[in-house]
Amino acid sequence: MRLKVALLQMVSAGPDQAANLAKGEAFCRQARTRGAEVALFPEMWNIGYSFFDAARPGACEQWAAQAITAESAFVKHFRALAQELNLAIALTYLEQWPGRPRNVVSLIDRHGALLFTYAKVHTCEFDLEAALTPGENFYVAELDTASGPVQVGAQICYDREFPESARILMLQGAEIILTPNACELEINRLGQFRARAFENMVGLAMTNYAAPQENGHSLAYDGIAFDRNGASLSMGLVEAGGDEGIYLAEFDLDQLRDYRARETWGNALRRPRLYGALTALEVHAPFVRAEATR
Repeated sequence: MRLKVALLQMVSAGPDQAANLAKGEAFCRQARTRGAEVALFPEMWNIGYSFFDAARPGACEQWAAQAITAESAFVKHFRALAQELNLAIALTYLEQWPGRPRNVVSLIDRHGALLFTYAKVHTCEFDLEAALTPGENFYVAELDTASGPVQVGAQICYDREFPESARILMLQGAEIILTPNACELEINRLGQFRARAFENMVGLAMTNYAAPQENGHSLAYDGIAFDRNGASLSMGLVEAGGDEGIYLAEFDLDQLRDYRARETWGNALRRPRLYGALTALEVHAPFVRAEATR
């Protein structure tokens, strides 16, 4: 069983949602012609991960007014497209929410059904993302594919810098974790992402914005770090450069499942009874930050 995920590395039209819809559709159609079964957008695609000038009165309210719902024409368009193309789509957008909007990804299956909408849990509270409502849960759903079912979860950008995000998704059964992104992917963030695949024995796919909006480098790891003889494997399936394009990552789920059934990472040999400090709410120096919430 194999799963081909298309990383849609694009330059957006900023807050022009009609232009972003048209471009997103065109890239999805191209991805399907190349055999993709899942199309993954970069973060907050409907408005191109655009924010506002905090010094301008009313700017935040105008920005928040661009938020949409899962029942909007934008989302319904991609649900219909998924059904037409027989293509699962991980669609990202700024979502209307009571109070502050949310930064979300909706996983749409190849039949056009919405499996879950995940809101970014680790919002960047030190930046303009403080204007967002953080999510409260992580989700995993069974995605129906032509080859059979696969357990798929999602995280968004800054989430991947917290090992707890991928760990919780793995504990909930995720085999593949989809990761929309909107920031520079340099050596340290790339290293973090590879570590998440290794320590959880999960496949990871991440789509970033193309240059000049970000630096591209969308990439995927298959989560298989060693062969049966103990030889180290790179896990790398694809890593883009900075240009726009559709980058395909093909996951061998049979090999991943065999590896997860025999190796020692993931949830095989953990000692959770000793991990109580991970959920403690107290914060001590040097990590106290005035803007942080728990």
